[in-house]
Amino acid sequence: MTQLLIADDHPLFREAMMSALQPHFPDSKMYQADDLESMLSALHEHPDIELILLDLTMPGCAYFNGLITLREKFPKIPIAVISATEEVEVVALVMDLGASAFIPKSGSIAQVAEAISAIKNGEKWLPESMTDEIRHADTSLIDILYRFRSLTGKQIEVLQHLHAGLMNRQIAEKMNVTEATVKAHISAVLRTLDIKTRTQAVLIMSKLQLV
Repeated sequence: MTQLLIADDHPLFREAMMSALQPHFPDSKMYQADDLESMLSALHEHPDIELILLDLTMPGCAYFNGLITLREKFPKIPIAVISATEEVEVVALVMDLGASAFIPKSGSIAQVAEAISAIKNGEKWLPESMTDEIRHADTSLIDILYRFRSLTGKQIEVLQHLHAGLMNRQIAEKMNVTEATVKAHISAVLRTLDIKTRTQAVLIMSKLQLV
């Protein structure tokens, strides 16, 4: 029996995926999750789950947090990322972070079934068109991604405002804090990410927001 967890915040997508996969895996048992918390709960409640189909951007999973968390907490369960984002850098990062497959949402259900079968056989899977491309992609963000997870919600919010081009005074007004507090958040962000300037922080956010 194939036991799958379909983790996506769109109910119609989950239901459609379950229905479409049933003919390919008639003996399968499928579970659903719509955010990071429900995904982790499902994995604790159903320890026989043997494969996760993961959306990168559902609640709690932004900035690759879902994938990284799964690899840390459930390192033996293979993960197939299914995403509408097909940038080469994203695909390369996903695979380097420990996914067993990357499946574009623009693909067919036959590709999803093929990927699942490959993973069950201990293989990795990518669309043929992506295999060569990711060899030349920049994956230098991996170390920063792990440091990024140490930032607080407020620090990430400040980063997002910086990325939007706001100045300290404007950020302070939006967050209803003082400019000194904003400066303190920015200083903490730079230390945590081991970078020197606001410009570097903005560039990092640009790359992380590929998804």
